[in-house]
Parts: sequence; structure tokens; C-alpha cells
Amino acid sequence: MGRWEPGARERLVVAAVDLFTEQGYDATTVAQIAERAGVTKSTFFRHFPDKRELLVAGQETLSRLLSEGIADAPADASPLEAVAAGLERASGAMGPMSRELAPRLKAAVAASAELQERDALKSVSLAAAMTTALVARGVSDPIAALAGELGVLAFKRGYAEWSEGDRDDELAGYALKALGELRAASASLG
Repeated sequence: MGRWEPGARERLVVAAVDLFTEQGYDATTVAQIAERAGVTKSTFFRHFPDKRELLVAGQETLSRLLSEGIADAPADASPLEAVAAGLERASGAMGPMSRELAPRLKAAVAASAELQERDALKSVSLAAAMTTALVARGVSDPIAALAGELGVLAFKRGYAEWSEGDRDDELAGYALKALGELRAASASLG
């Protein structure tokens, strides 16, 4: 077993999601995840502090990409146009593995209160990253916070539809469609 075998992080995520789905989150141990992934427990802990953090693998990257997309949006972009640019940038990082794992991950989260809590914290973190990026563009705090929350809702709705959709399409289209629907819905709030 190679100590720094390439792809260990991805294999750990797949192994964990499979085990969470098969036997439940609480019944799954770090040792089982490491064994299924073909790595040692030490390798597991090099990549993740605990099994709960497997759920948010890639969250830092996703937050960074959302923020960069917002920062790089044209100077005259509205807050939601900047969020759309962030969604497009972040969506590009979501590949076939993300799509393949989505239904199993959804089932594992639905079956575990601890994973539901961690998923909620992930949403808060993504909204905060977008809000911070919008404030850096000069958007006022309340508008930036609302746009960031709408961005998270759009990403989650788009991701859910994408994971169940045609295998040849891109996540960005789903996320941007969801953002448009949310924008229209918010306009009707009066």
C-alpha cells in the first residue's frame, strides 16, 4: 500500500459515502473507511480530522471559487450577476465524481442528524464567503447577505437537479436557472 498514493483523498470520500449508505454513519468507523479506500488510518487523518469532515471535502475550494468568480465579475455587475459569475466558476469544479456520489451522499445525510448539522454549517460557510466577496465589491451588508443566501439556495437547488439530470449537461446551467427562479420569486414578495 503506497503511503502517498495518488487519489487517496477521493478514494476516502467514495469509501465513506459507500459505507455511510450501506451501514449508516454511526456504525461506520475511520478504520473501515481507510480499509475500503486502501489506505492506512494515518493517511485518513492526513486528509481529514474526523469522519464528519468527509461530507465537506472540497468546501474550501468551493468557497474560494465562488469568491473568485464574484470578485472577477464585471465592475458594473449587479450583486446577483456577480453571484451568477461565482456560481459559474464554482460549478466548473463539480465533475462526474460529484454527480455520481450525489444520490448516495443525499441518502447518508438524510439518515444522520450529525451529517445534517454539518451540511447546514457548510451552507452557512458558503453564504458567508459570497457575502464577504460582495462586500469587498462595495455591496452593502444587507444586500450582500441576501444575495449570498440566494446564491447558496441556487447552488443547492441546481446541484440537486443536476445530480438527477442528463449525464451530458453542466451544473452551471442548473445553478443559473435556479438563481433566475429565485430572483423572480423574490421580486414577487412585494
